[in-house]
Amino acid sequence: MSRVTDPLPAVEGIRQRNLARLLRLVHLEGPLSRASLTESTGLNRSTVADLVAELARLGLVAEHAPDPSRRVGRPSPVVAVDHTVLALAVNPEVDALTIAAVGLDHTIARRERIDLDHLLTPAETAALVAARLRAWRSGPLAAARIVSVGLAVPGLVRAADGLVRNAPHLRWIDAPLRDLVSAATDLPTVVGNDAALGALAEHLYGAARGIDDVVYLNGGASGIGGGLIVHGMPVAGAGGYSGEFGQNRPGIAADTDRRAENGVLEDEVSRARLLAAVGLHTADEPTLAAALGASEDPAVEAELARQRRILSTALANAVNVLNPSVVVLGGFLATIAAHDPQGLLDAVAAQAMPSTMEGLDIRVASLAEDRLLIGAAEAAFADLLRDPTAL
Repeated sequence: MSRVTDPLPAVEGIRQRNLARLLRLVHLEGPLSRASLTESTGLNRSTVADLVAELARLGLVAEHAPDPSRRVGRPSPVVAVDHTVLALAVNPEVDALTIAAVGLDHTIARRERIDLDHLLTPAETAALVAARLRAWRSGPLAAARIVSVGLAVPGLVRAADGLVRNAPHLRWIDAPLRDLVSAATDLPTVVGNDAALGALAEHLYGAARGIDDVVYLNGGASGIGGGLIVHGMPVAGAGGYSGEFGQNRPGIAADTDRRAENGVLEDEVSRARLLAAVGLHTADEPTLAAALGASEDPAVEAELARQRRILSTALANAVNVLNPSVVVLGGFLATIAAHDPQGLLDAVAAQAMPSTMEGLDIRVASLAEDRLLIGAAEAAFADLLRDPTAL
């Protein structure tokens, strides 16, 4: 006896996947004409038109008139993501909590840095995020749709459930941050390691765009973390804990360069030491970079050179092991690199295998202060991009 199956679920699944393909294309690439979408997807024009109309009905895209400068051929409407669809992106640190509203077009609609004189608790973080959400919804973002929350945390985050296993500088152990924030905001919430999310953002939109093999190191108030892109895919590790470069023990050639007995990389290459060198207690990234750039104190130059030497050894080890095409440095590591980019590259080359240095480029994060926030928003939008009908 033959078995009769209902074809409707399969058809709906294909449609959902095609909706996701179109939304992801305009999310990643920016505004595209219907003709470009037809060419990229291989779907016919009428199907693309129908899918675009569905995405517009869902409030996820908008169509615009074609470029008036185009004179040849039939004009094709331009499809762009709706800029009013937003995610909250959150980065808790030891000295501040940064909250931003990031669009589906990965632009920053609003941003606020809340400076702190104490260490945040997970519960306080959730309360501050919820308060900012209420204020923005009743004020400057009243017309927007905030659909999700993403948190970039400087610590080990379990991939399976977003549990913050250990954020040592914040002193968080097994913190259920995702559940706390989701309950406080009534929004879907994701939590990830800050550096891993920074790596994702720089790979999709920044200094490593289009590069398949990338090592990313992020330097922040809580130390040094990292992220890996291998064959174009983020590498999280078995539990989600990969990329902890800051916990490696660097080789230090000169004893006079050592500042922390038996210290790890982030003890020696340290934002706090740079702040102290220029006489600052706390500062955001541009302020610290400006202070270091403006200083004529030989002691500041000596500290930058010391940290650059130790950083170069850590990078050489990473290059030997992973053989990336590009190394991207963010946060205060970008400041160290930008101070003498050729000197850093030469120091890495002097310690790495010649074959692994072939074609290697060391770049600073082009998304600058936005990198962690854009990465957190990208994680927050992931479910929507997989299934636009879920919204």
